[in-house]
Amino acid sequence: MDPSSITPNTSNQQLVINNDNDSATALLQEKRARRETLRDVSRSEYMTIAVLCFVNLINYMDRFTLAGVLGDIQDEFKIGDDYAGLLQTVFVIAYMIFAPTFGYLGDRYSRRYIMSFGVSLWCITTLCGSFLHSFGWFAFFRGLVGIGEASYSTIAPTIISDLFVGNVRSKMLALFYFAIPVGSGLGYIVGALANAAANDWRWALRVTPVLGAVAVALILFLMEDPPRGAAEESHMKPTSYRQDLESLVRTPSFMLSTLAFTCVAFVTGALAWWGPQFIYLGLTLGPNSNITIGSVSYKFGLVGMFAGALGVPLGSALAQRLRARVPDADPLICGFALLASAPLVFFALSAINVHVVLTYVLIFLGMLTVNLTWSIVADIILYVVIPPRRSTAEAFQILLSHMFGDAGSPYLIGVISEALKKALSTNHNEQPTASVQFRSLQYALFVTCFVEIIGAVFFFLSAVYIVRDKLKVDRAIAVTAKVV
Repeated sequence: MDPSSITPNTSNQQLVINNDNDSATALLQEKRARRETLRDVSRSEYMTIAVLCFVNLINYMDRFTLAGVLGDIQDEFKIGDDYAGLLQTVFVIAYMIFAPTFGYLGDRYSRRYIMSFGVSLWCITTLCGSFLHSFGWFAFFRGLVGIGEASYSTIAPTIISDLFVGNVRSKMLALFYFAIPVGSGLGYIVGALANAAANDWRWALRVTPVLGAVAVALILFLMEDPPRGAAEESHMKPTSYRQDLESLVRTPSFMLSTLAFTCVAFVTGALAWWGPQFIYLGLTLGPNSNITIGSVSYKFGLVGMFAGALGVPLGSALAQRLRARVPDADPLICGFALLASAPLVFFALSAINVHVVLTYVLIFLGMLTVNLTWSIVADIILYVVIPPRRSTAEAFQILLSHMFGDAGSPYLIGVISEALKKALSTNHNEQPTASVQFRSLQYALFVTCFVEIIGAVFFFLSAVYIVRDKLKVDRAIAVTAKVV
């Protein structure tokens, strides 16, 4: 029998009765210890990480550029909050629907070519969309952008997992996910600056396609595509897609952390999309009438960028420091982070009429605590799932977290806001006043605080199972490594 075809974790009973489990696990830990410092990382591996981080950066720049010019888009297409939220929802729906397909392909075929295709697709469709004058076609092309981005997001973390193990992997994942809040913040900033420079919001969509063309070349010529499980010296072969899904569903820590991350996606999607517009509406009620949506988006982007730049590596550093003493530290850190974020977001939404600086400080702290979870959740997925299933696991999490998270949250908040406008307006035949528009969006955004608390509960439940699930994967990898 070919030992490379063994898929040990399909039968937990086999693992239990295997007398060599302890020695196999010790062998795996010994191999991991050989690459526990950044000094062991090669130049080509650093180059690969740089390429992945660059693509992730412009990926999220593109995703949130629209949010930075949302007011101008609403004015041109003459749409309300509900249809403005629908733009992001269409993007995320396409993104999550195609993620499982790319996850399946990423576990079996060349990740370099799949990623090149995806980045090329979202660059071309973003550029084409900037020339469209029909809202329907514009929304359709945003959906095509989502398909392209799905190919990259499902695959990139698995390349990191196949290059590194242990704390080095955690550090590289922190660097990779560091690009998400920084890229998101740059999206607001680039959108606002390009709009101001050209006096046309469409030019904001023409920046990332140029950078994307550079990214395609870097992926094709500089990025490594290591064998699946190479860093752990795993020799497992892919199983059927049905077996992959059944295994994931039967892994409690994976499912619970996915549900928790769905709550994170719901909150970040709603706040990222509506945050600048909400602050702008609040500031227009004050004495300063020179406020523009561009200036608000610029400041909001800076706050989000710095919150992510600090929060992502801080979360990773806390997890690496605590794991040795608290084996279930990862989900516990995430749970407490969401519990801390909920009141911060609530007071940030409430303070805009009291003090502008206080609002930005609270937003910064609320974003900081949410960003603690990003790299930790990514690490959890990689160490509770065997190597040949990791792209599928990434795709499965993307599907669930976006389906019930940020696919619907911008639209849902917009629908609630529109309904509240009607309820709070005294004259339904006239346009809602600025005060009514502000309060409607404010009350709608309060929903995010309750969702954060639900997410914290899921993280705490995940902590019950995570040590057991991680040990199963470690033993499964070690057994095949020892057999070969």
